Amino acid sequence: MAEQDTLEKYGQPEELLPDPKKSHIQILTVIGEIEGHECLAANSKTTKYEHVIPMLAAVEENPQIHGLLVLINTVGGDVESGLAIAEMIASLSKPTVSLVLGGSHSIGVPLAVSTDYSFIVPTGTMMIHPVRMTGLIIGVAQTFDYFQKIQDRICSFIVEHSRVRMDRLMKLMLETGELTKDVGSVLVGKQAVQEGIIDEVGGIREAFQMLRQMIAER
Repeated sequence: MAEQDTLEKYGQPEELLPDPKKSHIQILTVIGEIEGHECLAANSKTTKYEHVIPMLAAVEENPQIHGLLVLINTVGGDVESGLAIAEMIASLSKPTVSLVLGGSHSIGVPLAVSTDYSFIVPTGTMMIHPVRMTGLIIGVAQTFDYFQKIQDRICSFIVEHSRVRMDRLMKLMLETGELTKDVGSVLVGKQAVQEGIIDEVGGIREAFQMLRQMIAER
């Protein structure tokens, strides 16, 4: 029963999870869709923020954990939950490194830049677009003001934790000629580095090397 619970929470059996007693590096996987306050369908691959938040608090509190490696392959998801996870990662006192694998789209962008150093694999993608919301939308000025406040929070976080300029980020976000039936931009591998969003192109080897170096220097 315990193994089944672990499988549902983290997508891998308990024996494959990092053991803080054996390893000084904790691994966090952000995969599928970031789930918010409502549960998604049972057949959806999700990252549940109510599991990630206490895990990050434990990383901060556990003296046996010296660093955090965040592996990202997400289509995005709930804005508030994704931003909460990103803020938690950014506030950790221990060295952190992120690695974008398949993709880090939408609210996955703040997650990718929330660490002290970030990598993206050569074929990894990042989709940057304006905030989208589902459900009942009331067509009044206050609704648009609320959208703008959410957008400002996300953009400010990205700019603060990366090298991209606000004007360039907004231009990428509002691009109309790249995505079919949508607004925004897709950056592949080194393009994300050239734009100043990600620090370096690399894989799991480079990510571990950088994290161990940061731990040794710390």
